Amino acid sequence: MVTRREFMQGAAVASMMLGGLGKGLAFPVADADWFDKPMRWAQINMTEDDPAKMDVAFWMDYFRRIRADAVCLSAGGVVAFYPTDIRYHHRSRWLAGHEDFLADMVERCMQQDMVVLLRTDPHATYQDVYEAHPEWIAVDAEGNKRRHPDDPSMWITCALGGYNFDFMNDVTREIATRFHAYGIFSNRWTGSGMCYCDSCKKLFYDAYHQQLPRHRSLSDPAYRDYIVWEQQRLFALWELWDKTIRHARPHARYIANSGGGAGSGLDMTRVGELAPTLFADRQCRSGDMAPWANGKSGKEYRATLGMKAIGGIFNVGIIAPYRWLNSAKSPAETRMWVQDGMANGMRPWFNMVSGSVHDRRGLKVIEDLYVWHAKWDRYFRNTAPIARVGLVYSQQTAQFHAGPENMARMIDQPIDGMYQSLVEARIPFEMVHDRMFDAEHIDRYKLLLLPNIAALSDKQCDQLKAYVKRGGSLVATYETSLYDEHGTKRENFGLGDLFGAQYVSHVNTEKVVQNTYLHIDQPGTPLLRGLEDADYLMGGTWQLTTRATDQGMRAPLTRIPAVINLPMEKTFWTTEKTAEPEVYMHESGKGRVVYFPWDIDRLVWDVHSYDHLLLLQNAVEWAMNEPVPVRVKGAGFFDVTAWMQKDSMTVHLVNMTNAMAMRPDVCQLIPSQPQQVEIELPAGRRFVKAHALMKDAPLKAEHSGGTVRMSVESVLDYEVVAIDLA
Repeated sequence: MVTRREFMQGAAVASMMLGGLGKGLAFPVADADWFDKPMRWAQINMTEDDPAKMDVAFWMDYFRRIRADAVCLSAGGVVAFYPTDIRYHHRSRWLAGHEDFLADMVERCMQQDMVVLLRTDPHATYQDVYEAHPEWIAVDAEGNKRRHPDDPSMWITCALGGYNFDFMNDVTREIATRFHAYGIFSNRWTGSGMCYCDSCKKLFYDAYHQQLPRHRSLSDPAYRDYIVWEQQRLFALWELWDKTIRHARPHARYIANSGGGAGSGLDMTRVGELAPTLFADRQCRSGDMAPWANGKSGKEYRATLGMKAIGGIFNVGIIAPYRWLNSAKSPAETRMWVQDGMANGMRPWFNMVSGSVHDRRGLKVIEDLYVWHAKWDRYFRNTAPIARVGLVYSQQTAQFHAGPENMARMIDQPIDGMYQSLVEARIPFEMVHDRMFDAEHIDRYKLLLLPNIAALSDKQCDQLKAYVKRGGSLVATYETSLYDEHGTKRENFGLGDLFGAQYVSHVNTEKVVQNTYLHIDQPGTPLLRGLEDADYLMGGTWQLTTRATDQGMRAPLTRIPAVINLPMEKTFWTTEKTAEPEVYMHESGKGRVVYFPWDIDRLVWDVHSYDHLLLLQNAVEWAMNEPVPVRVKGAGFFDVTAWMQKDSMTVHLVNMTNAMAMRPDVCQLIPSQPQQVEIELPAGRRFVKAHALMKDAPLKAEHSGGTVRMSVESVLDYEVVAIDLA
């Protein structure tokens, strides 16, 4: 039996080489192979009637016109789009008379020099399978076989047993053998929730000698073991399908539709090792998703995949929270979403559901984006991001400390608040996985940000201490390092000596505290830049009580305890000052450390409070203690990123200044005022010329002392400043 500790410690980190691109610019580079060839992907999520109805010639012409160089076509699983010989592999009812449908499409795409992936979907099956192989059907906690929630005539399959490991492995082998494709891409292969079939119960019991957990609760030790076991089964499935494909076609690979940030169900360090390329399935935004959420996915994937090619899957229709898959949303919303992916190193991948075009409006915006992207192809073949700030995300904190019930408060909101602060400050940054704290991966950054990274092992804490000793800086919040990698609470912070703080107690654990404030003890502190006229500042809603390890330390901000909320007659301050520190900031060797023992980052996201935004941005600037390598000044809300290419560097400006920026959909684009751009040239490289790619116009630039300065007159939605180097 593999323990959680062995699993957490055993995830090997792939060895990556650093390139000599100058201070802060080195990044792992993937091996050159077909995975790096495609720049613009097309996907037709074919429906069962497509063999008889789809206008293949139209799509071939469209692919050529938009200069798509890769395609993903549906092949099997729920529906076989070819004459399969595998029993229970359901042939399309429209396949008769069109048996060569899929083979013809693959051949035509190959003739257009397109990389071809074939798609499978194993998540659902039919009544005949239910009757012949009931052991393949998923079972709920009450012991009931699970019908498909959208199509009650079908059944949900178990992802961790014979259906995937035997039946779908045969399907995978047949597709890989019959079709000259570059690989197989699978949707919904990880299952549809916890399964209680006899196979899962036996496999889990054999591994851990206990029953499957009844609920996803971290208070249940069985659930903690289940997290590890489920990942082991899924990675074993990934490796099985990949081996099956490569046996049939050595150059081809299995490409999982999987991965993501802290809440991802699979260990991203292992994903980074297995995946030769990966695609972020973030097709559109909904609810309170920020306009930069697509680009965030690129950063999250790159944290463990390095410079392997990453695609960004998008849809021109609305797919969440409701589905209008065959219509088209505002072109402005699609443009902003896709362009932020481009700006963050992702290669666009459009997804159309059905080969029958129901609303041609969506095709136009794709064509505009792809044709422009193809024109400037060489400026999107990035070799390294230019960033000196790393924003950490922690799967072990999500899985073993927060759990599903606290994911938003403890994980998503702190990360998103920190992310929003950096975007508004126009600071280029990357994401860092918390199991990749070795010097090779973090020394490219001057500053690491730890948004409530509560669960850290002793080894991880030691790595961060060594990083600061080497000259790195930290900004951390709330419970960071208060728990070990298994979610077990420590008596004190694992990073307490770096923070200069000792844990005393939690102020609250069940519900928020309200009406709390900060007393300003040091009015001249750099932390208060822009807040010089404030008498008091807003406090936190989730707080820790701490004390300084240095009794002589004077905290810039101290706590004013919560004031009664209601009745209003009781809402008066009984305490106007305490000695309880609400921020720790000091120099540590060559580095600087700032620690907030409360949820400042979460509040930036939850309420976007001005006090908290400025405090956090000032903390970042003070801790970084060096100029940002790319500086963009001017009015507006922009996501700013910067990249190296072989003989050039680019600065991407995504204009998110919009009344609907923080709530979809953007319906119109609003041009910005002029933006002033400064960028530091890499050591040993010489400026040649600058060009604005969206306007397709040269830029007048001043360059001296290794710094290039230029003005961009206005940005409608997106501009890329390209600087050629010698």
